Amino acid sequence: MAEREIVITGMGLVTPLGNRVEDNWQNLRAGRTGIGYSPRPEQPEALHYFGEVQGFAPPDGLTPKLLSQMTFLNRGSLLGFGAACEAVLQSGIHLADIAPERRALYVAAGDLTKIGSDFMHPAIQDATGGFRDRLNYEKLNDSTLNKVNPFFLLESIINNLFSFLSAYFEFMGSNTCLASLSPCGANALELACRNIQQGWADAALAVGCGNWIREVALYEMDRLGMLSKGRTGIHSFKPFDRNRDGFFAGEGGAALFLESGETARARGALILGKVQGIGNTLELPVDKAAQGSSGLSPSSIRLAMEEAGCDIDDLAFFCAHGNGTPEGDRSELSGLQGLLGSRSPDVPLCGLKPYTGHLAAASDLAEIILGIKALTNGMAPGTLNFVEADDDFRDLKISGVHQTCRGRHFLVTSYGTGGQSSAVLVEIA
Repeated sequence: MAEREIVITGMGLVTPLGNRVEDNWQNLRAGRTGIGYSPRPEQPEALHYFGEVQGFAPPDGLTPKLLSQMTFLNRGSLLGFGAACEAVLQSGIHLADIAPERRALYVAAGDLTKIGSDFMHPAIQDATGGFRDRLNYEKLNDSTLNKVNPFFLLESIINNLFSFLSAYFEFMGSNTCLASLSPCGANALELACRNIQQGWADAALAVGCGNWIREVALYEMDRLGMLSKGRTGIHSFKPFDRNRDGFFAGEGGAALFLESGETARARGALILGKVQGIGNTLELPVDKAAQGSSGLSPSSIRLAMEEAGCDIDDLAFFCAHGNGTPEGDRSELSGLQGLLGSRSPDVPLCGLKPYTGHLAAASDLAEIILGIKALTNGMAPGTLNFVEADDDFRDLKISGVHQTCRGRHFLVTSYGTGGQSSAVLVEIA
């Protein structure tokens, strides 16, 4: 990024593994998972396993006006708010020193909290008396007025966290809210970085939030064949392993506070890392019959590495998407294998989602944060639950335990159904 150096001075993370960055890091280091078992009667076994954040309380000290607005935040947005607050606090910045119009905000929302219609259940029960073929419209109307939250629609709007953070931190510069697939967090990060890089902002906040653990979302993912069947309990989410069969979902929020290098150094900020290159691509397969398939695009990696001026020899490790689906992992590993070439046995490759569950739009930002913590400590994280690779990928350096590594750069990759792919190259300070 030639125009202006982009540095990370604050990080925030709320996941099933912990409610702060340090909690998440210590639990990852100890090889723990935040995925749990929650039996749900008459539901498929795959729906009993997911990562749920425990003991989270939103930051206090809000004004009455902001408190009233916070009632509209759904679960994923609340977790994103917590992560954003931690990132800004860790940066040590005095926001009054930066004009509001020079503060950028980009939010990636992958929240499915309000899909379905469970909020209508009490009113429907009253109107039917428990019999599906009977509906009293007068009772339905009366019960809806008394038992259904009139703000249910507001809670489902995708940009609620964006609006709330804009007001809370007074970010009045360039901004937007994105809603997409797994690479959405990297999309928001790129927009935040470009605004600083091109001189439109002096500081920016990139936030990802998501909640994929509601029943309707889990049913949909299970029917699409994306979820693990849970045959070995909470250890069934095993990216890159020959016995993989899908992922477990999670919920969480992740945030990065970014500044220009000159601004950060002028105020004596502690620099945690630098965003050196980003590649976001969308490539549909030539074969129309394959356009629903997923896979990492090597083009996104090449773009990120070219922008950073790095090559394979500079990488301490790859943090891959690793959603644990048989075809998804195979596609991703094939792409990485081709990219690494003769260096395949030398560069550690890891997948971090089994620690937290798949966090939707928060996943790639969360993996950047955990990657910074890991490399700062000279470690390439192990891929939890990994035992043995497919025969075709035995040359890749994948391990179920943490490995020591050298270097200052690592790469985080992510992809979504339909050809969307991202890569972020980060340097530790």
